[in-house]
Amino acid sequence: MNTLAKLRLHDLAPEQDDFLSAVLDGLGRPHKTLPCKFFYDETGSALFDAICDQPEYYPTRTELGILAAAASEIADLAGRGGALVEYGSGSSLKTRLLLDALVPAIYMPIDISREHMLAACHTLAQDYPALHLMAVCADYTRPFRLPQTAPQNRRLAFFPGSSIGNFAPLEALRFLKQVAQQLSGGDGLLIGVDLKKDPAVLNAAYNDAAGVTAAFNLNLLTRCNRELDADFDLDGFAHRAFYNAAAGRVEMHIESQREQTATVAGHAFTFAAGETIHTENSYKYEPDEFQRLAGQAGFELQRTWTDPGRLFGVLYLRRR
Repeated sequence: MNTLAKLRLHDLAPEQDDFLSAVLDGLGRPHKTLPCKFFYDETGSALFDAICDQPEYYPTRTELGILAAAASEIADLAGRGGALVEYGSGSSLKTRLLLDALVPAIYMPIDISREHMLAACHTLAQDYPALHLMAVCADYTRPFRLPQTAPQNRRLAFFPGSSIGNFAPLEALRFLKQVAQQLSGGDGLLIGVDLKKDPAVLNAAYNDAAGVTAAFNLNLLTRCNRELDADFDLDGFAHRAFYNAAAGRVEMHIESQREQTATVAGHAFTFAAGETIHTENSYKYEPDEFQRLAGQAGFELQRTWTDPGRLFGVLYLRRR
């Protein structure tokens, strides 16, 4: 049997943000920024995979351990044989843990990267021949409609990896409200949330001794040089990451080591010594903080799982 016959692509033709326009806009602001979505070129994606293997970077392995231990209980809460809707491409071990436990009739990944998502789906189609795959090419940070599924296929939305932390709280609320609109009453959302903890643990996680996170951050400048005719002197910039307790987030910056000028596509930008380009935020939550946020979006907390060190939380939320 041709397993790919059970793969359907729903291409919503999401608008791709223009790299050059985003860089010129971000560097032209009083407090310079670069959008974190542009981290993930081929090199950046490989570096992020390497970050996940660093001993200081706890989120990936901790969440995986929680999911493995809780898989049966998650299946009991969500029900088996329904539809698993993942905000992301579904190439991780976490997805397979849920597919094995839930045995869903339908798997629906949502991703803006059509090729990456389809490659992941082709692999899953071979490994799960009974599974119907409904791949949705969309930007899940913007409003869109999910394809219809049969009413008996209860939906479980899945948003792992503490990706919710990359949204500012108001943006996270907007996203959660959108997810709630895409679910029916009684459907579930399984979400990974990085918890507030000793700042030393957070600072170490984003400043690994091997320098992989630094290379990942600085690769943004390398990408600008390669793709946008920029001339950043990579020796003149350094990775900087720290936990901002007042804001409840880890911030990543690229710091200028001296007064200098760089050009991007003919546009000149000056940097003072110590001036930074803000590249990413990763918000951390107390469990009750996130429960309140989810409640505002129309969800009720059913269950929270954490690791023994309470570094990370996986929450099962039910749509009211």
